[in-house]
Amino acid sequence: MVEVLVNYGPILIVVAALFGFLMAYGIGANDVANAMGTSVGSGALTIKQAIVIAMIFEFAGAYLAGGEVTSTIRKGIIDSAFFIDQPELLVYGMISALLAAGIWLVAASILGWPVSTTHSIIGAIIGFAAVGVGVDSVNWGKVAGIVGSWIVTPAIAGFIAYVIFQSAQKLIFDTEDPLKNAKRYVPFYMGLAGMVLSLVTIKKGLKHVGLHFDNLEAWGLAIAISITVALIGKFFIGRLKLDPSADREMHFANVEKVFALLMVVTACGMAFAHGSNDVANAIGPLAAVVSIVHAQGEIVAKAPLVWWILPLGGVGIVIGLATLGSRVIMTIGKNITHLTPSRGFAAELAAASTVVIASGTGLPISTTQTLVGAVLGVGMARGIAALNLGVVRNIVVSWVITLPAGAGLSIAIFYLIRAVLG
Repeated sequence: MVEVLVNYGPILIVVAALFGFLMAYGIGANDVANAMGTSVGSGALTIKQAIVIAMIFEFAGAYLAGGEVTSTIRKGIIDSAFFIDQPELLVYGMISALLAAGIWLVAASILGWPVSTTHSIIGAIIGFAAVGVGVDSVNWGKVAGIVGSWIVTPAIAGFIAYVIFQSAQKLIFDTEDPLKNAKRYVPFYMGLAGMVLSLVTIKKGLKHVGLHFDNLEAWGLAIAISITVALIGKFFIGRLKLDPSADREMHFANVEKVFALLMVVTACGMAFAHGSNDVANAIGPLAAVVSIVHAQGEIVAKAPLVWWILPLGGVGIVIGLATLGSRVIMTIGKNITHLTPSRGFAAELAAASTVVIASGTGLPISTTQTLVGAVLGVGMARGIAALNLGVVRNIVVSWVITLPAGAGLSIAIFYLIRAVLG
């Protein structure tokens, strides 16, 4: 059946590119939007500012650090050995997975549900492989790890956010002189943010452009950046001219302004790291299709990226955020719990910290679930009444149905393509 790849190769590549663009559009509308939600919800950024920042840093992350070479099959979820004698089925399957995951992400974004783009594409790949080839082709151990991460990831992020928020309350907001203590302690938070964001970038982004650091080098570089950021922060915060005779409410407002500035920095770092990592959800399957068609049926573990694939993913992400991102931004930023810049900063820093922990331990992670868990942790610090439980329930339900929804759509599309092409 390699003749199919030879005869219809260019058509299959064009179709895969269109569906890859749809997937990237869905990533922008959903995943990037939830990464920016805390910044917008807390008032640190307007929606327009968040979109501009995300456009610059997501595209930079996707294009500069998105990878010269990408894994043919994301997360090792299926065994390519099952496709060696029928490579066209892997091509049909990847095309089906891209369209299925793209449709699900766009639908979820319209409803304002922050779902996992990683789990969407994995669900779609599981679907076509299990039904189209056989259940043995799926690595079910990996699937179990992903299902387990639904609980573990938000719990870790929620706990870290709770601790960060409570520390800010004790050290700054609940003291006699919050402004004085903000000047004293905020540089430490800035240093912590610098360290975490540099670790995210080093571990998730720079490896794609050929810069490899071992753990000791990565931590050493991150600590150096952390100290530099803290010193710069201390210098600028020390120069802030704030009225010491103002009332306590005004002090709180001034402290929140400092945290708002911090949030802009964390938002930029998270957007770059997200672009470098999650664009692979769109371009991985597309690169696999292009590689198999060009090699006339040969399946390789790593697919070299053709020059146009990364820009396609980057542009799709940016357009998705700009046109459909505001709904998920509102869910994360406004509808779960009331966020101020200090609370939003705690949530964002906790999410970034969880990404670092996960990348170090190999835990399968969803940035969406990480951030939602962190926002829940901040809300819980103020009591269960501070949470909109109806919104939380809808989000959890959307997580649970993401894998089967992606799988079901992928199976239907896979059979349709196979019926058309044989």
